[in-house]
Amino acid sequence: MIQIAALIFFPALMVWAAVSDMMTMKISNKVSLALLILYMFMAIVTGQSWADIGYHLACGGLVLLITFSMFAFGWIGGGDAKLAAATAIWFGFADVMAYVVVAAAFGGLLTLFLLQFRRFSLPEFLTKQAWIARLHSPTTGIPYGIALAGAGLYLYTETAIWQAAI
Repeated sequence: MIQIAALIFFPALMVWAAVSDMMTMKISNKVSLALLILYMFMAIVTGQSWADIGYHLACGGLVLLITFSMFAFGWIGGGDAKLAAATAIWFGFADVMAYVVVAAAFGGLLTLFLLQFRRFSLPEFLTKQAWIARLHSPTTGIPYGIALAGAGLYLYTETAIWQAAI
């Protein structure tokens, strides 16, 4: 049962965050809250110590402080800030820098892709898709939740939760 939960729930929440950000430029607070609750459940059932759980929560708190500051300056969206913090809880201080580096790399690639995508005219049938037209618009930001979720998925098998569950 623990293996199934480890295999399904974190990846499903990451995919949900990425798809919702791509389609609507929003990431529901429910995703971040579910990640927090799922982390607590998985940490307890896999035998993580309360000290380790506390360090992971502190890591998420620090990332939230940093990303909320970035949100306040208008550099990222609020959903991105909360998703980054909730995901950082899963990585803890030991692996959060790898998460940040991979998310930055994926974000850079996503930004370059969208900048190129926006240089070309869309076929008429694609302009009728509101989410594609929004992504194509030069006035729209970058749905960075895609990069954050992609980094989380890419590095998930390195987490203590994954290692303990599998």
